[in-house]
Amino acid sequence: MSQPYNVKTDFTLTPKHTGYIIGALFFLSLVLGAFVSVPTGHRGVKVRFGKIIGIGLKEGLHMKLPFIDRIVKMNVKTQRIQNTMDIYTKDIQQARLLFSINYNLHKDKSHNMYLNVGENWEDVILMPLIQKVVKDIIGKWDAVDLIENRERAGKQILEQMQIAVENLDITVTGFSIENIDYSDVFEDAIEAKVVASQRAIEAENKTRQISEEAKQQLIAAKAESEAMRIKANALSQNRSLVEYEAVQKWDGKMPQVTGGSVPFLNLNLNK
Repeated sequence: MSQPYNVKTDFTLTPKHTGYIIGALFFLSLVLGAFVSVPTGHRGVKVRFGKIIGIGLKEGLHMKLPFIDRIVKMNVKTQRIQNTMDIYTKDIQQARLLFSINYNLHKDKSHNMYLNVGENWEDVILMPLIQKVVKDIIGKWDAVDLIENRERAGKQILEQMQIAVENLDITVTGFSIENIDYSDVFEDAIEAKVVASQRAIEAENKTRQISEEAKQQLIAAKAESEAMRIKANALSQNRSLVEYEAVQKWDGKMPQVTGGSVPFLNLNLNK
């Protein structure tokens, strides 16, 4: 009978094997580190030891020296941020402003922003600029007027922002004031003022209505008086017309008692 064949399965990790594994991992990291992807809506800036050596890298795969080069990805898409800030109006009313702004970084000049400011350029440049422009514009409006002209104030801020970023490689495409939150005391006063104004308008309209009705009645009375005057004048000048008016009012019945004659009726039968 043949003896069973035994397979040796024991494996000992030797220093030689460890070296192979480390070498393979290092080679893999070199291969992977030699490529980097720039996502859609971004531009890449290649940096070597802190110095820019490549600009305007478009979306897609790019090569670099592993562990030496770095590709900074600058977002050039149109972005929208929403934020709040405390402001004062011209008449020293404090409010909290909720606003939104649309902006983007110039595609072909993103490297300038990285070189001069850095990756956090929004916090360094954009936000302080927004606060300055908003406070300047809002400070020119009285609180009540600002409520009624919120859209107009937003357009003024947008125009001023576009001028301010003209030389900063930034484009601002939209700005809107979404809400103005005044103190409760001030809002109650505004509401009371609006109610009083509405009541005043209602009272004025009522007064106009009464005045117009009185004018119409006066016109009607004058017309009636004039008609009566004309009629009386006509009756006094024409006896036949008087008799005609009497006949028009007669019901056709002869009076039961008369003073010897039938009044207002001249019966001339001998014709």
